Amino acid sequence: MAVFTALTRNEIVALLAGYSVGQLLDFAGIPSGIENSNFFVTTSGGRFVLTVFERLDAEHLPFYLGLMKHLAQRGLPAPEPSVTLDGELLSKVRGKPAALVTRLPGHAVMSPTAAQCAQVGNFLANMHQQARDFPLFQPNLRGIGWWKSALPKLEPLIPDDQFQELAEELIFQDSFVRSAAFEQLPAGAVHADLFRDNVLFDGDHIGGVIDFYFAGCTAWLFDLAVTVNDWCVSGASGEFDSPRAHALLRAYHEVRPLEESERLAWRTALRAAALRFWISRLYDLHLPRPATLLKPHDPAWFGRMLRLRIKQRDLPWV
Repeated sequence: MAVFTALTRNEIVALLAGYSVGQLLDFAGIPSGIENSNFFVTTSGGRFVLTVFERLDAEHLPFYLGLMKHLAQRGLPAPEPSVTLDGELLSKVRGKPAALVTRLPGHAVMSPTAAQCAQVGNFLANMHQQARDFPLFQPNLRGIGWWKSALPKLEPLIPDDQFQELAEELIFQDSFVRSAAFEQLPAGAVHADLFRDNVLFDGDHIGGVIDFYFAGCTAWLFDLAVTVNDWCVSGASGEFDSPRAHALLRAYHEVRPLEESERLAWRTALRAAALRFWISRLYDLHLPRPATLLKPHDPAWFGRMLRLRIKQRDLPWV
């Protein structure tokens, strides 16, 4: 969502000529996030979000865009990609792949209520269920394979004790992923980044869920852990807010009942979710790319959260 590629009005007009969405009325860069360049685009035919993909290769994009279209057509509040005049979901600008998707109503809620958390749990379970028959497969590209490749690059850039802490948790997670217990976990397509800023509330209901560009296929429990770690915490250390956590988990469980194998792996999944974002935020802080507008997130938050998840005695569950 950060503006790495600052498109001109003429460039956007030329790109929109490849779609049947009307004439450009207005556009503005979106100055948040760290992965893609996003623009709000208003045309005579509607409101859209234009995304220019900075890191992702075109080969990976059919999965993300196809999943969004699949979910939108099933009635879930996901952005629906527009099709070009040639029948494609992707176009190009400045040699980079780009997509135009519907702009959904609502705004992000940074201090959610238990009722709002329940809606998020309901959405996530429905997404997992509705994506069961999505025909494309793509691994989680920010999963453990990426963690193992990113950590050595960070070693000379972070304190030795921090690197050791990360390495020990990575060894623990790698052992779990190779285990029979991991193989037993229900799996399929996941959002993998369902943070508060990626859910738009329109009044008292979810108007849209955005930013599917980390989606992939892995254990659904990991997706749930990422979500609970963000939506259901309070304080500076990542302590759980019990009413919010139980509301989200119960709402999820009502749609897709959680299994005993998932209960046994819950702490490990919460730790994995904290580790994933600790590594990625360290990576974005120490190995940044140029951007017109870029606000890197604080990595230390997820370091504190990981330590807490390791030692916490009671974890919320259904």
